[in-house]
Amino acid sequence: MDYPLGQRLRELPGPLMLTGHTGFKGTWMTFLLEHLNIQVVGYSLPAEKDSLYDRAKRTGAIPEALVDIRDYTALEKFIDLYKPSTIIHMAAQPLVLKSYESPRETFDVNVSGTVNVLDIAYKKDFVKAMIIVTTDKVYRNDNSGRASVETDALEGKDPYSASKVGTEAVVAAWQQIAKVSGGPRVISVRAGNVIGGGDFAENRIIPDLIRGSMTGNPVQIRNPESIRPWQHVLDPLVGYIMTLETLIKKEISGSLNFGPKDASIPVSEVAKMGAEITSQIKTLLPDQSGRLPKVEAQVLNLNSDLAVHYLNWKPVWTQENAIKKTFAWWNKYLTENINPNELCFQDLQEFERDRSKQ
Repeated sequence: MDYPLGQRLRELPGPLMLTGHTGFKGTWMTFLLEHLNIQVVGYSLPAEKDSLYDRAKRTGAIPEALVDIRDYTALEKFIDLYKPSTIIHMAAQPLVLKSYESPRETFDVNVSGTVNVLDIAYKKDFVKAMIIVTTDKVYRNDNSGRASVETDALEGKDPYSASKVGTEAVVAAWQQIAKVSGGPRVISVRAGNVIGGGDFAENRIIPDLIRGSMTGNPVQIRNPESIRPWQHVLDPLVGYIMTLETLIKKEISGSLNFGPKDASIPVSEVAKMGAEITSQIKTLLPDQSGRLPKVEAQVLNLNSDLAVHYLNWKPVWTQENAIKKTFAWWNKYLTENINPNELCFQDLQEFERDRSKQ
């Protein structure tokens, strides 16, 4: 980038609209946008108890509506009220295991919710560019370990990943609509296994370990040898902002991956690192009961060469560094009772310093 991060967004007449702003990634994104002095408005379901949004007491921190993304009328009213120049759509049902319990809801939120956002935005001449956040799990995966590229075949084997493949099809359809009838530029962005302080979602390894440390209960690990491309939440979020700023000025076709460059780390190693950093994590047990479903892919890797080419984006923190910083965040919160807002701001400052050295 030949300009400071956030400059193009600060120059636009309308705010950035962020859907899903009460979620883990969404809350971190609002911290980042505020840090960059970018005006943001949020549209999302109410936050879950003990989420980062809840712990950081973020209610009312930005102009917001706590409404379902499937409510077309409320969504259009919100967009007409704030007239956003850009939109980042994160609102989703993001959990694989929950998608097995509620497949219809998962498809409804992830596919129909995206249709609502795009359909309304394409009627408004004040919306200039949009990003739709999907996942690395949209790719057909043979567990070979080969890093997926944006042109690889898509395939969803579970309700969550299948719903995100459906979301990708929706984005492609509206990209075609834009070619024929005009409208804001839109692209999908794919990242996975995003970690960072404050994530408390169920059936994710680090939040599960933190819950275990808080309750003193042993932690069962579904797939200790599964390999994932762990990345600190700030790395892809900066990539999303860079994508949006580039999209304002020129078309980027298709989609973009955002993932780490260094070798991915098994789940078992993440657990060991957590035990070393967070003294309260004492008992870690691989699942031997046969009761925990093993439905996720064994190996996931992403190739981010296109993001490097189009944006000059590159991850700031290694996977090991991201894991250590995530557990350190929780360790400070649990043992020193430091305010989550302060902890996030500390990570933001350190991330910015490291990014400036690249």
